[in-house]
Amino acid sequence: MIIRFIENELVELLGEFPAVAIVGPRQVGKTTLVKSIEGKIAKEVVYIDLENPRHEIKLTDPVLFFENNEDKCVVLDEIQRRKDLFPILRSMIDQHRMPARFILLGSASPDLIRDSSESLAGRVFYKELTPLHVAELNTKGEQDNDLLLRGGFPNSLLAKSDKMSGLWRESFIQTYVEKDLPLLGLPISPSESRRLLRMIAHLHGQVLNYSLLSKSLGVSSPSVKKYIHFLEHAFLIELLESYSGNSAKRIIKSPKIYIRDSGVVNYLLGITTYNDFLSHPNAGGIWEGYVIQQIKAVMPYNVNMSYYRTGHGAELDVILTLPNQKQIGVEIKLSSSPSLSRGNYEVMTDLQLEQLYVIIPTSDVYFLKENVQVMGMRTFIQKMEKLTK
Repeated sequence: MIIRFIENELVELLGEFPAVAIVGPRQVGKTTLVKSIEGKIAKEVVYIDLENPRHEIKLTDPVLFFENNEDKCVVLDEIQRRKDLFPILRSMIDQHRMPARFILLGSASPDLIRDSSESLAGRVFYKELTPLHVAELNTKGEQDNDLLLRGGFPNSLLAKSDKMSGLWRESFIQTYVEKDLPLLGLPISPSESRRLLRMIAHLHGQVLNYSLLSKSLGVSSPSVKKYIHFLEHAFLIELLESYSGNSAKRIIKSPKIYIRDSGVVNYLLGITTYNDFLSHPNAGGIWEGYVIQQIKAVMPYNVNMSYYRTGHGAELDVILTLPNQKQIGVEIKLSSSPSLSRGNYEVMTDLQLEQLYVIIPTSDVYFLKENVQVMGMRTFIQKMEKLTK
């Protein structure tokens, strides 16, 4: 069994907060995570799946159900389906405030489930569960290519064959576009949702151009922004914001767009093997997005992540701004012998970076220059985990 690295933190949070919400995309492992910590919670756990009619009927009178299970930890799975429960949960918590009364599992962000952020303010702690991370596999690199190709959803990564992994991802996308996104309020048809996802896959790792998407889809730019907002808060895509700190240069302000899971973007682009990946025109962008997601998953909430690009060609893939305002530059290269451009070095001068790391797809570690170090992704993540503790 794969142990998720937020497990201990989750147990700690349940010892303090009356409600903890675990959010993340469908099928990422939220239910499995909760079941794995049942023995670590000093309460009996009652599980309610709000997609199961037999379970949901128990909440015909939710007040009575919650009062009868006041001494237990009630797990409400797919909570975004029952926004009407949030005011009741608030009342139950206020009547009898104690740790670990509720665990809420949701396939949408708190911003999309607005009722929860309004009704449970100060009563719930939100924690995101990401797809499986390279540090959780503990395989010393043997499965890294599988993680890159199949992505981090457990059923996709651990499938018995590439064919079964691909079929799972097809089902996953179909469920999202036909069921989940309409439920959350995305006002376009499933066919348009799928078309938009394929367009984003081809733009993966590029600066987001709303006008381009608007013309391609035949809708207004404000509509495209709304669609992107929904996809972002449904955990399907990621927007990496432009650097906003002090700089004397004219910085490009638009965010870069990525599909969050590498397996999903590979499926949408028809990539099934490592050779397919290496020969794809956007292989560098896919590798870049994959590394960014792996870095982000282990960074504390108070570390800001952005990219830097000016109109004159100075650019770096990632700028990490630590709580002490120290900044770390990261350039991501799909090469075992990378070279940096003049624009990369210009950013070091612009931001007065003390150190620049170049992430490559091998385990080699060496210096290009005194303050420019090349290393594999696993090594970099281990270094950052120590630096940000």
